[in-house]
Amino acid sequence: MLRLPQLKDLTANLPIRPAKIPKKVYIPLSQHIGKPCEPIVKVGDTVKAGQLIATLSEKTIFAPVHSSISGRVTAIDEFPHPLLGASRAIAIESDTADEKKEFKRLSQTDIDKLDSQNIRRIIADAGIVGMGGAGFPSSVKLSPPKPVDTFILNGAECEPYLTGDSRLMVEKTEEIILGLFLAARCVGAKNIYAAIEDNKPQAIEAFKDILGQRQIKIVVLKSQYPQGGEKQLIKSVLKKEVPSGKLPFDIGVVVHNVATVYAIYEAVYLGKPLYERALTVTGDCLKHPQNLLVRLGTTIKDLMDECGPLKKEPQRVVLGGPMMGVAQYSLMAPVVKSTNGIIFLSEGEIEKAENAFCIRCSRCVESCPLGLLPCMIALAVEKGRWDLAKAYGVLECMECGACNYVCPQRRNIVEVVRQAKEKLHR
Repeated sequence: MLRLPQLKDLTANLPIRPAKIPKKVYIPLSQHIGKPCEPIVKVGDTVKAGQLIATLSEKTIFAPVHSSISGRVTAIDEFPHPLLGASRAIAIESDTADEKKEFKRLSQTDIDKLDSQNIRRIIADAGIVGMGGAGFPSSVKLSPPKPVDTFILNGAECEPYLTGDSRLMVEKTEEIILGLFLAARCVGAKNIYAAIEDNKPQAIEAFKDILGQRQIKIVVLKSQYPQGGEKQLIKSVLKKEVPSGKLPFDIGVVVHNVATVYAIYEAVYLGKPLYERALTVTGDCLKHPQNLLVRLGTTIKDLMDECGPLKKEPQRVVLGGPMMGVAQYSLMAPVVKSTNGIIFLSEGEIEKAENAFCIRCSRCVESCPLGLLPCMIALAVEKGRWDLAKAYGVLECMECGACNYVCPQRRNIVEVVRQAKEKLHR
């Protein structure tokens, strides 16, 4: 693994504050791994914050979508999407009232009576997905096909710049722990770990202060990248490896991100669906970088204006961290459930990749956390040898970007990997 410049100082000590309610939101029907939802509202309808606006009736992998503001539906059409380029979305114009749907809160007594099936149903109805970047529906992940004995809370947040999860751990410690117990209860895990990197001393102390004698073990990890990857985290915490081609549940483990577990708490205890999330808006272009609680569907432009004025003209805007995030072509792309940060990078922070020749230095091989051969994968793809790319493990690549980072030729291997995956999945 790599030790990267942290670049978290801009927001590390800034508390999460609510972002301004946007005048208009664009809520994509696809914010998850799985089939896009279908609208259950139409143009002209009025909606409240937290109201269900899109779902599916068929039994498949998906996560329902809720309105993030109150107002009127003005369009259901193709709009910019931060990951897909463009997709169908529901445009809602705010009425400025921010009227919320009535949420059903549960007492601790009622929650203690819930079985795992009921907890998963609440999580599914709330539209919760993996909020660390993957976007896999949480209710499905909490229904492993094999017995699970260990649950790991992923508090690594190993990407540079991002501090939203860190602030959640400091400010919402008790709530995260309650959500952690609920998630562990779903899978029947007896062993519970909270894994936090050592560059988050406030979060570590907050957990130690609250946990006391509770049956959760805090594991303090070295700050390394990509520590937050599931397989890397399991190896660091349990000293176990997930076999090639297998998933964590194959060795009896489930991992959930901090923000996801907090959303589970809100859904079960407060009856609140996932329509807003904490994220970091940062970069040396902004005068006021911040950690914000943002309504889903808020555009990059709105958040740029809120954290501005601009000190420099951004040369690149990235949703997510600088290593695994996706560069944006439009400032009208909205925040979705898996958006954990927006970074406005100036020209001085960008090192442009060139299509140079591989010099066989093997640095990418040494840095790959999964033990793959990134240089050979890239060469196979460039020659159109999809069979060889697959044999070299291209489908197992987590696209962490470590190979790009260490390559002296600055070859964009991750982009080649993504091309290969798209070709092989057709």
